Amino acid sequence: MLKSGFSRSNMPFCQLERRNLRNGLLFISPWLLGFLAFSLYPLISAFLYSFTDYSVLASPVYVGADNYQTLVRDDLFWKSLFNTLSFAAISVPLNLAIACFLALLLNFNVAGKSIFRTVFFLPSLVPMVCLGVIWRWLLNGEVGLVNQFIQPFVDTVNLLLGSEIVTPSWLEDPSFTKLGLIIASVWCLGHAMIIFLAGMQETPTQLYEAAEIDGAGFWGKLWHVTIPAISPYLFFNLVMGLIGSFQIFAVPYVLMNGGVEPMDGPDRSLLFVATYIFQNAFNNWDMGYACAISLIFILVVAGLTLSVMKIAESKVYYAGGQDE
Repeated sequence: MLKSGFSRSNMPFCQLERRNLRNGLLFISPWLLGFLAFSLYPLISAFLYSFTDYSVLASPVYVGADNYQTLVRDDLFWKSLFNTLSFAAISVPLNLAIACFLALLLNFNVAGKSIFRTVFFLPSLVPMVCLGVIWRWLLNGEVGLVNQFIQPFVDTVNLLLGSEIVTPSWLEDPSFTKLGLIIASVWCLGHAMIIFLAGMQETPTQLYEAAEIDGAGFWGKLWHVTIPAISPYLFFNLVMGLIGSFQIFAVPYVLMNGGVEPMDGPDRSLLFVATYIFQNAFNNWDMGYACAISLIFILVVAGLTLSVMKIAESKVYYAGGQDE
């Protein structure tokens, strides 16, 4: 009798658990279907095709590890990887610093601050293709606004030093193409700025009051209160900015006139891994090799992201008292 009563008392609970599981799966089924169709299936397919000679127009032919052996000896792949890493190493810290600085300014209680916040955020809403078109004009070596802005400074330096410095040819000189792209990337920091601003506004005012009592000035409060308080937001923006910079493709593609000019820039200075994958997949129709590059690049990005997360474990402060 006791056993029977115990079983009957457990039956409704088990049924409730199964019903909750079923309902939960139904609610997240759109995401699950999207993940299976647009993430997991392409990843598995890329892994399988990376061992084949596949041109899309014909059936794939198994070639073993030939694609990976070719990749190791491919100088263009290593150049694209170097360009991508160097771009990320400069653009990500620069964008984080500028976004944090703008958020700090917008956090002050001044008249019209909502207008300034909107103005600084709006450029980040511009689509990447439109951004590329705009900066192709701005970085024009002859009529671009960037060169028109710096021309008076160049003339002053030439007058004082007796030199003959000229304004850069941003899109023609391989020494300046990557720098021009980094300048263009600054327009995309609006989302990071808003996240920093949210973190600053959530910082308890008691911490600033305690710092003032201890005699801390503006820089002391910034270094010992603000930066530790927004460190989780800094960490999030760092990881997202790192991943986003590795995916750079649309803006340099448009800067080079949509591939009419050499799409990897003069002296291949704008050859990024995403660009090289596109060239092999859709210009050379070598999908197998493009899949091999993609998988290796995924491992590189994942390794760097995990390294950043590991390094940041003891640097990120959470109000709950746990460092991650």
